Amino acid sequence: MLLFGATLVGCDSASLSRALEPGEQCYDRARESQTALVDTHLHFRPFGGGALPFETVVSFLEQSGVRYAGVYGIGQMLPTTSACGYYLDCPGVLVNPTLKNDFFNAMEFLRVRPRNVHLALSMTFPDLSDPDSVVEGIALLDREFPGLFVWMGEVNLVKQALFNNGHEPVPLEVIGDWAPFMKLLRERDIPMSIHADLGNNAEPTKYLAWVREVLQRYPDNKIVWMHLGLSRELTRIDPERHIAVMRELLDAYPHLMLDLSWRVVDEAVFVTAEQREAYVPFINEYSERFLPGTDFVASSHQTLENYQADLRVTSRILSHLSDEAFRHIALGENYLRLLGLPESAPVLCQK
Repeated sequence: MLLFGATLVGCDSASLSRALEPGEQCYDRARESQTALVDTHLHFRPFGGGALPFETVVSFLEQSGVRYAGVYGIGQMLPTTSACGYYLDCPGVLVNPTLKNDFFNAMEFLRVRPRNVHLALSMTFPDLSDPDSVVEGIALLDREFPGLFVWMGEVNLVKQALFNNGHEPVPLEVIGDWAPFMKLLRERDIPMSIHADLGNNAEPTKYLAWVREVLQRYPDNKIVWMHLGLSRELTRIDPERHIAVMRELLDAYPHLMLDLSWRVVDEAVFVTAEQREAYVPFINEYSERFLPGTDFVASSHQTLENYQADLRVTSRILSHLSDEAFRHIALGENYLRLLGLPESAPVLCQK
């Protein structure tokens, strides 16, 4: 298995899966790929309709030089009676939490048992508005797949894109009832990735109170805030205001991490040089608190080219980071540390 450790792995444009030659002990940014070697946010299952075979998605990773990946399902699926494959195409159709994808991913993982990519299975089923069902679901997965799930998420706290499909923000008062399952996650050192919209273009911090409530109640849990809090509903936000919110939370809650996944984030806040001038110093300063990812959804129509396009777009910001930040984020040191894995990311070659 090509893992980071004594034998280091690098990727270049000629061969994204090329291992470092014997005697090479560092990752040369001038010669190697600038895309992330870790995809912490990858949906092996779609919202509805057909999915790519599990081994096909693994092959996408192998061919793209990705060495570690988080295996998400989709916790909130369209009904099996619906012909719709994407919730935005089906307003009015209810999208409900389900265990289906977690079972499927676990069974496929055990069948395929990838050798060249390290996969971390995530529980995506939780309905955060029904905490008792979360405890029950964890117990069920424990019985069926003991020790296999090492992550929770992506779970929805507030997701405006699903409002037309029956989703509502988790009531603030219910967050206190999460205590039993949050205790389980804490005891098992399991991170939890939360989709929590910060706001929208009209009210950029409308839902900040939801994020604060979670962090204040569960400061010792490992929380990953997805997409920097951005969404298709929040694509215009003053960088100073956005960074101030993130800085405040990172300073107050040392177990909080931020997820850079989804091409919408790149398009909203990284695409221009002026925007990058605001965000890059911030990411460099807090480089141990960020995770990379594509947010790719493996619907049956997707191709290797689609995956690699998402990987390139979501990795563009990484090429502008300092060497230290690039190692922490793109080369996977933060991911390895978060999961307590024994490997370490490659060191960067000295210029």
